[in-house]
Amino acid sequence: MHELGRWPMQQVTVRVPASTSNLGPGFDCLGVALRIYNDVTVTRGAKVRPPSIARHAADLFFGRVGRTPFSFSVSIRGDVPPSRGLGSSVTVRLGILRALNLLTGSRLNRASIFQLCAQLEGHPDNAAPAVFGGFTAARGETVQRFHVSPTLSFVLLIPDFKIETTTARKILPSRIVHAATVESCANACAITAAFASGNYRNLRGAFRDHLHQPYRQKLIPFLPDVIAAAEGAGALGAFLSGSGSTIAAVTLHSPKKIAAAMRRAAESTSACTIITSADNRGARLRRVPITIH
Repeated sequence: MHELGRWPMQQVTVRVPASTSNLGPGFDCLGVALRIYNDVTVTRGAKVRPPSIARHAADLFFGRVGRTPFSFSVSIRGDVPPSRGLGSSVTVRLGILRALNLLTGSRLNRASIFQLCAQLEGHPDNAAPAVFGGFTAARGETVQRFHVSPTLSFVLLIPDFKIETTTARKILPSRIVHAATVESCANACAITAAFASGNYRNLRGAFRDHLHQPYRQKLIPFLPDVIAAAEGAGALGAFLSGSGSTIAAVTLHSPKKIAAAMRRAAESTSACTIITSADNRGARLRRVPITIH
């Protein structure tokens, strides 16, 4: 028998990609996994009590699989900044779920892991790309996933301030004008079609949104200026990543020029820019598990 089958695993490290969600009008349903990562290491035995976000994920997991809970510790290392609209909470929750699935020898597939993660998040737009990779369109528990070409660059302007998702949701109105809703729906459909077909030039002009960005602008006053600067420098479009504060631009060329234009428009010396591409693999095992001998 293989050693991993004879002895219980003691430690697992899972690499989880960041994600940009909404993509403007695709509120709570569209997302793309990015090549920025957090490594989540889960070890049996609790030297330090894990944070509440990890405990809640573990409680849901153990309840789902019917396993006896055990104590564990968590270490999180990586480059996904917290509370910046890049799915940092998903990297932790998904990392815990995937690691515990391996440590317990459970057989939850990726779809089941996604369902648990989306339940913890309250919405699927970041969970779907982090689990499956690529571009995803999530409708409840149903996810359609498409490969994203490395020719498409994502330029991220990351301000030096955080925005909590709960705060960003509280300022959204309970009603939207009918005509504005129709335009947002049309744009979300156009974005999905462009990613599904690989005709990325059709993304131009499709990121305009009326569902959340106009209201969240009060939290990021330079949002419209940065979007305009990115598009003026050649981007196919730009949008608020998740609930912010990161602003993302999508382009087929000149990403450095676009990054510089976005930084100038933000008029902030403390904001940073990252140029990256889509991650098409999703969360995966990073390190060979440690076993007891």
